[in-house]
Amino acid sequence: MLNIVLFGPPGAGKGTQSERLIQKYGLVHLSTGDIFRANIKGETELGKLAKSYMDQGALVPDEVTINMLRSEVLKHPEANGFIFDGFPRTNAQAVALDAFLSELNTTISIMLALEVEEAELRTRLLLRGQNSGRPDDVNPEIIQKRIDVYNNETKPVKDFYQGQNKFVSINGIGEIDEISTRLYQAIDALK
Repeated sequence: MLNIVLFGPPGAGKGTQSERLIQKYGLVHLSTGDIFRANIKGETELGKLAKSYMDQGALVPDEVTINMLRSEVLKHPEANGFIFDGFPRTNAQAVALDAFLSELNTTISIMLALEVEEAELRTRLLLRGQNSGRPDDVNPEIIQKRIDVYNNETKPVKDFYQGQNKFVSINGIGEIDEISTRLYQAIDALK
C-alpha cells in the first residue's frame, strides 16, 4: 500500500500535484478540510463534535480529526493507498496517524515536500487569488500569515518524517510536468 503525505506551504502546488498522483497511482485523496466539511454537512456525530469546537474558534482536537480520517480510510478497504492532504500538521498528529495506520498493518510510505521560496509563494497566491476568487489569496498580509503559520507550526513535521527516513524534498519550481516527474521519480524509487 502506497501512503503519501504531500507537504508544502500554501501555494506550493499541492492541489495540482495531488490530482496527478491520484491518477497515476490510483490513490484515494484524503483532505482533512473536505472530510470536516462533509461530516459537518452530514451532521455525523464526529461532525457535530468538530463543529462545536470550530464554533468556539478552537482547534478541533487531534483525536476527533484522526477518528474522521479513520472512518474515511475504512470506507476504502481495497485502496492502493492514500494521499494525505492537510494532515498531519503537527508532530502529535503524525504520531497519531502512525498509530492508526499500524492498526491496519500499513504505514506512511513517503512524505513528499514541495519546496518553494517565499517570494514565489506570495506571487503564486496573489495570482491564484485574482483567478480563483479565494479571499485568503488576495490579501498580502493574510498570505504572509499563512506562510508564517506553516513555517512555525507545520514545518516541524518534516523532522518527524526525516527521523523515519521517509522525507523527500522536491523542488517545487518549474513547469507543472517537471515537478510531477520529480514526484514520480521519488515514489518509483521506493519500489
